[in-house]
Amino acid sequence: MANEPVTRRLSAILAADVAGYSLLMGTDEADTLTRFKQIRTSIVDPEIARCGGTLVGTAGDSLLVEFASALAAVDCAICCQRALGELNASIPPERRIAFRMGINLGDVIPAEGTIHGDGVNIAARIEKLAEPGGLCIADSVFEQVRNKLPVAFTDTGEHRLRHIGNPVRLYRAVLGESPSPAPAAGSAEALAARDDRASIAVLPLQNLSSDPEQGYFSDGISEDIITELSRFRELIVIARNSAFQFRDGVLDVKDVAARLGVQFVLEGSVRKSGSRVRISVQLVDGQSASPVWAERWDRQLDDIFAIQDEITEAVVARVAEGVKVVRMRNLRSASAYDRVLQARPLRTTFTRAANARAAELLREAIALDPELSIARASLAFVRVGDFEEGWAEDPEAAIEEALQAARRAVQLDAADGYAHASLSYVLLKLERYTEATHEAELALTLNPNHVNIIMSCAWNAIVNCESERSIELINRARRLNPLMGGWELWTLGQALLDARRYREAMDAFEAVTEPPLALLLERAICLAWMGEQQAAQLALEAYLERARRELSPCPADPATWRSFLCRVAQRRDSSVTEHYLEGARRAGLGVADHAAVDG
Repeated sequence: MANEPVTRRLSAILAADVAGYSLLMGTDEADTLTRFKQIRTSIVDPEIARCGGTLVGTAGDSLLVEFASALAAVDCAICCQRALGELNASIPPERRIAFRMGINLGDVIPAEGTIHGDGVNIAARIEKLAEPGGLCIADSVFEQVRNKLPVAFTDTGEHRLRHIGNPVRLYRAVLGESPSPAPAAGSAEALAARDDRASIAVLPLQNLSSDPEQGYFSDGISEDIITELSRFRELIVIARNSAFQFRDGVLDVKDVAARLGVQFVLEGSVRKSGSRVRISVQLVDGQSASPVWAERWDRQLDDIFAIQDEITEAVVARVAEGVKVVRMRNLRSASAYDRVLQARPLRTTFTRAANARAAELLREAIALDPELSIARASLAFVRVGDFEEGWAEDPEAAIEEALQAARRAVQLDAADGYAHASLSYVLLKLERYTEATHEAELALTLNPNHVNIIMSCAWNAIVNCESERSIELINRARRLNPLMGGWELWTLGQALLDARRYREAMDAFEAVTEPPLALLLERAICLAWMGEQQAAQLALEAYLERARRELSPCPADPATWRSFLCRVAQRRDSSVTEHYLEGARRAGLGVADHAAVDG
């Protein structure tokens, strides 16, 4: 009958699928099907039965299981994943069948042998955020199983799931894995030799448009391909700064691969004409220089993210193991995205005028597309720059705008590590250290090979006075960015300065070809602590000459210098900040000490 009430029941729903199933099937379909059936028969199905679950849905490699209790669902998932982990230990990485699992507790609607409803949809979304071989659970499930099973859970914060109205707090099961050690310092080749993952360098796509000013567009496409590939743990992706060193001239792919220490090189071109764009890409074997794969896309510009996803999926399918591309995009305006691309190089120029122009472009992008997460995250970084560098007429307004932009970026795309990195950066400036560290680590979990995110975590460690941890993270970034650029070297220098390794800090600072204003002072501080007083005074004079031009306003007395530098050299432990200030005093800068301020 039309008015018959809908039957509902509260259930725990387990959703699971195999990571990289398409790649496994493409490599050896018969072997994959046989082993998948064996795993079902020997591990998964018996555990479902033991825990009282009901298999209510299968589609290819995916499973949907209903349980009467959250405890039973989590028990089943943990036992399955541990058994599969033992099985996979003796299997080569490229042949492993690893499930991702997600569990939710919610209302379901039974119908014709299966179940429907938001409870099911949320479980499916949660599963997509789990690691291969891992388990994610909703907070409603966590409350039911807390301290009742021999497993720990890590709070990953709130996530906004696709087509789900309210954010959901998620927990990740710690199933006995140990974190990978940070790479040691050394050459790119030596670091690559110690890592058996597939490695790739994405070279800047050549701009074949008639207007050379459109180079920012092809660069932006290249950078976004790097970002998308960096989401996958199965890939080592060389950072933009290193790969873009090979922009000009006739390229010898073998030479590029050898210098960057990679197995594969992605190269190609972009031709933009009116509202259409043609992107041609080929993947080349770095040892033989022979093409592995080539493709061309002709698209309307409003489909640009779909093009990037196609390229990413095709490359990942050929050079990584166990990868299944899952990506959300929501672009309403190519013009908005165009402004984000134009703002990118301005943000790393480290001047007041460039930062102001970047903020202007990003606000225009947000006005054109209010749901473009990357525009808001980028604006957050820009406004923090205004706040900490002394460029903002109203510092409090700058940091508030940054906070609102970063929060909204995370709301719009909770799976984007860059958005979480921007929020971490703002929270550090607000001295909300625990929250900032949580966001930084979450960003790294979401996008572990993105050098900007690794460097954000390194900066988080500096502010939290963990200089050795910061140096370890920077060494990790060096593997992805063998030709380290200005921002990374500056951060390394700051970590070494805090660690009181002054000579090494100076080496890092002096390698920065276009130094930001604060770096000039940090050179003077290093020289002062090294006892090179005359050189320190000369370095301080160079800093002050530029500071008078760029700071708004430039501090004019010891108390205001102290207030300004406490913001520049913000550290959780005030003694580390005092070490910075004392170095400035030794170089000859009039900075008030604690006694003068307190008195």
